[in-house]
Amino acid sequence: MTLIRKLLAIIVAASLVPVFQGPAEASTRGKITELGVPLQDVLLIGGVVAPGPGGATVLWAVSSGTPAHLNAIDPATGAEVARYDLPGAGGSWAVDVTPDGSVYVGGYGDGRLYRWTERDGVRDLGRPVASDNFIWSVAPGQGATVYGGTSPGGRLFGYDPATGVRDYGKLSPTHAYVRSVSTAGGKIYAGTEAPAALFEVDAASGASRQLPLPDGFNPAGQWAYDVNAADGYLYVRFGGASPGPLHVWDIAAGAWVDKLDAVHGLDVSLPDEQGRVYLIKSGELVGYDPRTHAVTGTGVPITGRVANSRGIGWAELGLPDYPGKSVVGMLWRGLMFRYNPQTGAKSFVQTAVRGEPIDITALSEGPDHRVYAGGFLNGGFAAVDPETGQTREFHTFSQSEDMVSHKGRLYVGAYPEARVYSYDPKLPWNSTEYSPSPEPGPAPNPARLFDFAADKQIRPRAMVSAGKYLAVGTMPDLGQLGGVFALWDPDEGVLKTARRNVVKDQSIVSLAYRDGVVYGGTSIYSGQTATPPTQPEAKLFAWSVRENRLLWEMTPAPGKPAVSGLTFDPLGRLWGIAGGEVFAVSPTLRKVVSRVTLSDSKSAGGQLVYNPRDLTLYGTHAGSSVFSLSPLTGRHTVLKEGPVHQLAVHRSGDVYFAEGPKLLRYEPQIR
Repeated sequence: MTLIRKLLAIIVAASLVPVFQGPAEASTRGKITELGVPLQDVLLIGGVVAPGPGGATVLWAVSSGTPAHLNAIDPATGAEVARYDLPGAGGSWAVDVTPDGSVYVGGYGDGRLYRWTERDGVRDLGRPVASDNFIWSVAPGQGATVYGGTSPGGRLFGYDPATGVRDYGKLSPTHAYVRSVSTAGGKIYAGTEAPAALFEVDAASGASRQLPLPDGFNPAGQWAYDVNAADGYLYVRFGGASPGPLHVWDIAAGAWVDKLDAVHGLDVSLPDEQGRVYLIKSGELVGYDPRTHAVTGTGVPITGRVANSRGIGWAELGLPDYPGKSVVGMLWRGLMFRYNPQTGAKSFVQTAVRGEPIDITALSEGPDHRVYAGGFLNGGFAAVDPETGQTREFHTFSQSEDMVSHKGRLYVGAYPEARVYSYDPKLPWNSTEYSPSPEPGPAPNPARLFDFAADKQIRPRAMVSAGKYLAVGTMPDLGQLGGVFALWDPDEGVLKTARRNVVKDQSIVSLAYRDGVVYGGTSIYSGQTATPPTQPEAKLFAWSVRENRLLWEMTPAPGKPAVSGLTFDPLGRLWGIAGGEVFAVSPTLRKVVSRVTLSDSKSAGGQLVYNPRDLTLYGTHAGSSVFSLSPLTGRHTVLKEGPVHQLAVHRSGDVYFAEGPKLLRYEPQIR
């Protein structure tokens, strides 16, 4: 140990910049063990109520996974009627039925279109728009024709089994998303991301016009998130995933005629015999009559952070107290709701939709020394026993961007809105937003502390324990550049500082702390890839906690878009990873003193941690491998190839890393 420190000190003092190149060596030391899948849950986004196998009405819903699955659920029992693979899709927002009974699914991940029919089951129709990998919405046309909207090209397309794909092109030169699509009377109605715009397209000719927005409505920061046409009216919900204003457009009159506040997505039902549609408003299922503007409550509570319907419609249930047709719908975790307008009967049923493995997006040792994992999209929160490798707890939770222990708590950064939570492992779990405790009374745990929605931030990508403070770095939302650097004082319960654009137009994606200074690595990218960067390369910066100011910034890896991982060695050298390059910086000299080339990758991904038990750096490289690296010699070893993105060092010296949804443990031979 003493010799290593002396040699490292000589290198730093001499201001040398040794460059180590060449291929990595094969792993010859240590043991890798697969620990299974700690995160598994149901996530439903797109859905529709329509005839299923055998002609009976079912709830169609797509569950996110690898691959995603199209599920048909019996609305009377909640039982699984059918389940189909959607190869190439990670999930779907876009599910609808055409007049001939075809169920179409537009996927995300590869932007593929799928069609279910009674005769053929599910068929993969390929990518209708070659340039776009995300289908946000689909809507029925005549017969078996369907229309859809995409990103990042912001295109509208049609598909007819007889003639194939028709590309209507970009609806707007300034928009990257066709977020919502509906159809009526030979017209296609499509909404975009912020600033919200609404288009009417003639399905036959392709002629397009932009509809006026409601009087007094400011589209800045607002999406035309949901568009639904029903019985001569267009229902357009502006905003985002959270409840927002629903405006009603009379198609024949060509005018906005009403507005409802605090409406949830994603859809409204078809009208009943009286012309009422059903939707979720202010946490309750309600009926709405567009002719009289009357809103009628049902007493069906639909609460929680994501209380949006994943398909809502009508079904004959054949159950006592449910005569005729009932309103049925699905919620995001597989819970089904039912309401009968004649009797007022209402119920919730947990359906048989199967949970899917969730990709791990955050790993950390907790204050109780267990290993904690958070997941992508479906979210989830799991605690793993480091002795046995078994998952001891699982809870439904938000998508996690980062986790870190600080002063006896585990802090979790959540997507969207760049929310930060504090979790105390000694207290009962009670997420009032995602998975409330069945016992009344306990305080929220994790407790939501703050967010940066007002600063247009979406991902709290980096967190580090910084003396008495928690340091946080964020990535902004679509159309924005410039992350926030923040210091949270847990003793006072206040933000000591929250500064945007510490480095101009760059996100903060990695943090490290030493001797009163927080060091940050940046990314030229926004938190949404459709936002073009303005800066050519990533930076490294230093922030004085005591003086509460920026000390300096530098470019440690020219030409690289992100410094995605930072960590200190015992001698005070700050190590970072940028694409295929690992570097060491002397904070005193403010210069790079060592550089190791792994590859020529310019990936924005990668992590780096120091293991004090074996005096070794461990990292993930460009989503392709996990490696070890000697900070003295630069010798690096590939421990495992594969899509590795997350890792954490436990106090035992074991290194935990994630390969998609799988958690693995590397046990080095510590001499």
